[in-house]
Amino acid sequence: MASKRTADWLMSAVFAVACAAVWMFDFYPSQSDAQGEKFAAKVVAADNSAVSDVGLVLRGEQRLKVEISSGSRKGERFDAVNLLRAQMDLDKIFEAGDTAWVSVPHGARPGVDTVNAQDFYRIDKTAALFALFAALLVAFGGFVGFKALLSFAFACLVVWKIVVPACLAGADAIAVCLAAVCALSAAIIFLVAGFTKKGFVAFAGTVLGVLASCAMAWYFSGEFKVNGAVMPYSQALLYSGYEFLDLSELFIGALFLSSSGAVMDLSMDVSAGMAEVREANPQIGRARLLAAGLSIGRSVVGTMTTTLLLAYSGGYLTMMMAFAANGVGAGDFINNPHVCAEAVKTLVGSFGLVLVAPFTAAVGCLVFSGSGKGCGAP
Repeated sequence: MASKRTADWLMSAVFAVACAAVWMFDFYPSQSDAQGEKFAAKVVAADNSAVSDVGLVLRGEQRLKVEISSGSRKGERFDAVNLLRAQMDLDKIFEAGDTAWVSVPHGARPGVDTVNAQDFYRIDKTAALFALFAALLVAFGGFVGFKALLSFAFACLVVWKIVVPACLAGADAIAVCLAAVCALSAAIIFLVAGFTKKGFVAFAGTVLGVLASCAMAWYFSGEFKVNGAVMPYSQALLYSGYEFLDLSELFIGALFLSSSGAVMDLSMDVSAGMAEVREANPQIGRARLLAAGLSIGRSVVGTMTTTLLLAYSGGYLTMMMAFAANGVGAGDFINNPHVCAEAVKTLVGSFGLVLVAPFTAAVGCLVFSGSGKGCGAP
């Protein structure tokens, strides 16, 4: 028991160092704003006299007075402008007492020059919400919760610091996302389960399921003529100097990257269940162990596929409401590119889930039925 706890702490320390290393890693360094700096600023006063209603949206500019509340220019006051472009999803209206995220040009003089109020300042609230989540996870899960928090942080860092910059640099998005999923699966599974038979079976099942999802995503996205431009901000990305990017590859990579978490969960459920069965009955035969794994997979896969459906469709609730409000028929609805893209995401992701259960059960049948001290043994 003591040796297992020591191994867990050692593994956690390794992944903490890995998180720090990824944080420091700059595969594709971001371009700093050579025109100025950005600060949090308190809105002292707001003038809406130059703002006009255009139906349901606003146009014009909101004039503000702000006081910098952070950084090297703390306490300085500026006039600020908030441009309204009649875009409900991007426009915002400030009120006195709000905290804004402002861009201050180099050399700007307080009370003389005007700065740009880009958006509401949300970093402090985001950090507080994450701290609350971390505290709850550790309080409920104990050391396992702490390891889960490490894996969460590692996944966020890999996606933001490696996957996104690598794709921006023009690397093959499918290969990058596939490598990232395999690396994250190994990190998360072995961090939680350790280097045990249970961890190996879960990892092998996950990789096989992800490979199946990748192959189907590549095939069906072509068959359905899915245009990667259905992804948010894809067109803006191309016009930002990245016209060389292949949106179809990005769509495929994003598809199996987004479903990999559910695949990993199901694989671990099957592996853990088979490990418990083997521990309870060390003499169980391969056929019965395989049947147990398949039974566990059947019990879980139904809810997991529905989870994918709700996760994907929930983000497009307003789109579905707009179609319903305009009386769009079933044929037009299914043939819409956005609906088609979501259908491919949901069905291909569900295919991966259905397949990962027998994959994991087959690997577990071979691994767990072999000789050894037990399913938790390396």
